[in-house]
Amino acid sequence: MKRNYLLILFISIAMMACNTKDKSLLVDAYETSAAGNKLQKIEVSEKHKPDAEINIKPDEKFQEIIGFGGSFTESTAYLMNQIGKENRKQILDAYFGENGARYSLTRTHINSCDFSLSNYSYAPIKGDKELKHFSIDEDRDDIIPMIKEAMAVSKDGFKIMSSPWTAPIWMKDNKDWKGGKLLPEYYDTWALFFSKYINEYKKEGIDIWGLTVENEPLGNGYNWESMHYTPEEMVDFVNNYLGPKLKTDGHDVKVLGYDQNRDELKEWADIMYKDEESSKYFDGMAIHWYASTFDYMPEALQYTYKKAPNKMMIQSEACVDAEVPHWNDDAWYWKKEATDWGFDWAPEEQKHLHPKYVPVYRYARDIIGCLNNWVQGWVDWNMVLDTQGGPNWANNWCLAPVIVDPKKDEVYFTPMYYTLAHFSKYIRPGAIRIGFELNDDDLMVTAAQNPDGSIAVVVLNMKEEAKQLKLKMDGKESAFKIDAQAVQTIVIHQDK
Repeated sequence: MKRNYLLILFISIAMMACNTKDKSLLVDAYETSAAGNKLQKIEVSEKHKPDAEINIKPDEKFQEIIGFGGSFTESTAYLMNQIGKENRKQILDAYFGENGARYSLTRTHINSCDFSLSNYSYAPIKGDKELKHFSIDEDRDDIIPMIKEAMAVSKDGFKIMSSPWTAPIWMKDNKDWKGGKLLPEYYDTWALFFSKYINEYKKEGIDIWGLTVENEPLGNGYNWESMHYTPEEMVDFVNNYLGPKLKTDGHDVKVLGYDQNRDELKEWADIMYKDEESSKYFDGMAIHWYASTFDYMPEALQYTYKKAPNKMMIQSEACVDAEVPHWNDDAWYWKKEATDWGFDWAPEEQKHLHPKYVPVYRYARDIIGCLNNWVQGWVDWNMVLDTQGGPNWANNWCLAPVIVDPKKDEVYFTPMYYTLAHFSKYIRPGAIRIGFELNDDDLMVTAAQNPDGSIAVVVLNMKEEAKQLKLKMDGKESAFKIDAQAVQTIVIHQDK
């Protein structure tokens, strides 16, 4: 009798254990925090009373994710040439390797930009309308080798979009690198320029996935390379010159319009997406974040999506601008000390959009805000800069996730690198953003289901205290603690 009782008790305990297991989600969680975690794997916590509940809803599906990453600038590639082979490999592995951030969407510049060592064009010969002297030799020492090495490191590969800051100065009305407009008699030549660029890079074994028509067509205050378009002028150039030329030459490449700040996004969407004719060659819109240090402008993003639900939105550039890097000082990147261009220079009526901010929060908040409002890809600016925030011929100093001191051959991975990796490493191309419910306004959350079935949930806690989380999905749940001032990615695996 006693033996039967013990057998029944053992079976009951075993069944209870199985039931408990069946009700738990199969998860891994990773955290970066002001306290010092850097993509640190953390354990599922004991079940405490939760401060917040996140209910994941995989049946609610939104946009497909194209990718996350950073930019191959001449400044970045030049610095990679200045450091030792070991550190060069460390950085490439950190950005593109299987154990790194696994960048999947990148950007580079056509001709020079402010993050070049000097002004240059692939077509420097005045009046060369047929571009017989076109050459990408300027890129052969730095940008092209870096891209090729990144391609060799990346298991899944990555997409590249390319952006011009300006046409050659002989094609412009002001004959200057800064400002001015493309002269109408060179519209054909400028469209040919894009086609030749794609062909020359293809010869190097590098496929260009997308083009933006012009970086910051509203200008940059005549501080470095730029060329101005109105929305109507860009639609005219793309519909009558660039689009047809790319099609005639057989280029399967995405064309993104605008490529500037979200505060004027609605006006450009109204013109670009006015009707089927105006939008026929545009695959979507590229956007930047510099209109505000905290407002990701969800209304503008929602408006643009509703205007053209079949078109893409790609965040094509972001950085902590107007700052010199803080070397080996993780704490600074978690403090409300950073300023941007607008802190000093914004018009009075826009000053409220440019207060001091926490760099890590600005990145994580913007990426989450973008994803939750239909943006499909998010690209950072320079991958690597030096301790001055350059090199930059215009003295436009900025930060990058990775800072190097080439004289000492030293590398510093800032907290921004780990913040970006919380998204790029765990939300993969082809993922679908999915729904969730959150009962805590102090947190920000986004979620996406990857092609392999796993679900990545990214949580941002900007508060000074830790929080207990309960994550729920399909009747199962897991409990976590997220540190004060932390970014956490929770990966929900498929049950085997």
